[in-house]
Amino acid sequence: MIERGIKPSKLYLPHDKSFMGGRLIDYLAAHFSHISLANWQRRFDSGLISLEHGEPLKHDSPYLAGQTILYYRQVENEPIIPFEPNILHLDEHLLVVDKPHFLPVTPSGHYVSQTLLAKLRNHPDLQQLAVNDISPLHRLDKDTAGVMLLSVNPSSRAYYHALFADRHIHKTYHAIAPTRSDLCYPIHIHSRLERGEPFFLTKTVAGEPNAHTMIELIKNNGAFSLYRLTPVTGKKHQLRVHMASLGMPLLHDNFYPTVNTVKPQSSSDFTKPLQLLAKSIAFIDPITQQARRFDSQLRLIKI
Repeated sequence: MIERGIKPSKLYLPHDKSFMGGRLIDYLAAHFSHISLANWQRRFDSGLISLEHGEPLKHDSPYLAGQTILYYRQVENEPIIPFEPNILHLDEHLLVVDKPHFLPVTPSGHYVSQTLLAKLRNHPDLQQLAVNDISPLHRLDKDTAGVMLLSVNPSSRAYYHALFADRHIHKTYHAIAPTRSDLCYPIHIHSRLERGEPFFLTKTVAGEPNAHTMIELIKNNGAFSLYRLTPVTGKKHQLRVHMASLGMPLLHDNFYPTVNTVKPQSSSDFTKPLQLLAKSIAFIDPITQQARRFDSQLRLIKI
């Protein structure tokens, strides 16, 4: 059974002479060598592979160069994320939600159905929306919780995307990290961030700064404190890297636990969520020209 929240992937069949006159299933098994022929046959038999207009294909369907087919990704033993998004706001253009910790926004890696997008497309209060109408307007890391904007109207989507591209969105985060009372707040961190190694990490390098974060101390509570983080730019893992660079790694951060030590493993312990929360998002609405602000109803741990 295909869940409403899952969108198929598209695959164009090239003019490959070695497969012409043969079966489509043999091309798929060769093209995706990590997926067995038996697995592909089960997908055909379950109606998970079709033509663009929706006609299901069979396991003995011929390979026809120039066709575009649709197929649904399947992940063996997909981890279950036992948390659900909370709807904060819905109008004819925008859907605003609180994303829980641990939940990826879009399908990737080991996650297909256990994603924010899939859960929203199956949400009982959103069934009036077409599946393709719900689309994220920005990123939020899997391990980060908090407020997130999604478009529900393709005709106005570009106006909201432009807010992010032009840096007309004001976002604030809350974070819990080790206390440093020797620093003078607010602190402005400017650095150059680039993709690290492994590929999913971010590293600080020499050169012209491309990342800027303002850090404020909200509450000093001994060993750990509550901070307000305001990103001026939006580089991947920017807040986590900047906090770690000050010797204040975010609590339960497995990617950037200290300045010099990295344990590149995403958290799977549901009792220890990364203590980073997208607390608020504010902007001038490009449609109504009215000031808008949305605040997360989630909370970090008590300190």
